[in-house]
Amino acid sequence: MSIKKVLLLGGSGFVGTYIVNRLAQRGIEVTVPTRRRERTKALIIQPGVTMPEADIHCPETLARLLQGQDAVINLVGVLHSRDVKLPYSDDFAQAHVELPKKILAACRASGVRRLLHMSALQADPKGPSEYLASKGEGEAIVWAARNDLDVTIFRPSVIFGLGDSFLNSFAKVLKCAPVFPLGFGQARFQPVWAADVADAFVDALTDVSTYGQTYELTGPQVYTLRELVDYTARLCGSQARILPLSEGWAYLQAGLLWLLPKPMLSPDNLRSMQVDSVAGAQSQKPAHWQPAALEAVAPTYIAQNTPRGKLDSFRFRAGR
Repeated sequence: MSIKKVLLLGGSGFVGTYIVNRLAQRGIEVTVPTRRRERTKALIIQPGVTMPEADIHCPETLARLLQGQDAVINLVGVLHSRDVKLPYSDDFAQAHVELPKKILAACRASGVRRLLHMSALQADPKGPSEYLASKGEGEAIVWAARNDLDVTIFRPSVIFGLGDSFLNSFAKVLKCAPVFPLGFGQARFQPVWAADVADAFVDALTDVSTYGQTYELTGPQVYTLRELVDYTARLCGSQARILPLSEGWAYLQAGLLWLLPKPMLSPDNLRSMQVDSVAGAQSQKPAHWQPAALEAVAPTYIAQNTPRGKLDSFRFRAGR
């Protein structure tokens, strides 16, 4: 199957930037719709990248964008919502449930069969959080279309890498605060590098063996949240004291942070942590999946302001 043109939804975000780079390197033309083109100028310099201003939630606009494309990749996701509603708020519904429905309808109307969809590890319509429940509902909708469309679903654990809002968020606080209050420190994650996620998506585009498959994308090691915070502190040279919080205090902290213009944490995030974000015993991985270790990548962007970090960064870029 030849793929020459790809519509990348959510392509101006963290993982999308990595995927755009991979597609450009392979000479694939990529269209990345955006609400504000001036905020994503860094992607425009990539060869073969087009960034029209468009509302992808409009069915007519989505159908127009799909015309002439060979495949569509959906990365759209939100982590926070200002509303609380069961089973999930309108924000989660619009991004994780309604948009996949519109994408499927646009694919069928335009004749585009190839669809790659970003879900989340532990996504489940009956999940404990609005995020996991809405992601699970959207995944189920896409999965049901596998008989008439060439669908591949990816379920990553938490994703790290240059520009992430995960380890970078920890480092930002650890560098300037004497105390780091931490709730749910026992929650477990299996972090995966953004570049490995991007490779999995792009490699699957033309691989017919991935049609109708779901892959869990995880790194080689499981960590508790406390271990990840401790490791980040060492990388950035922080002497901050890690203060464990009880569940009640953790939810109070999350509720206060949720009120910020750009919240680092919300109560719904804590509800997601009730389920360990690790691969299942029978999880399926992409062929030749060899993810990079967190310790091989994180020093190249977390600790760049330290002598060791600068040396590690140089070695990483030199391929050593």
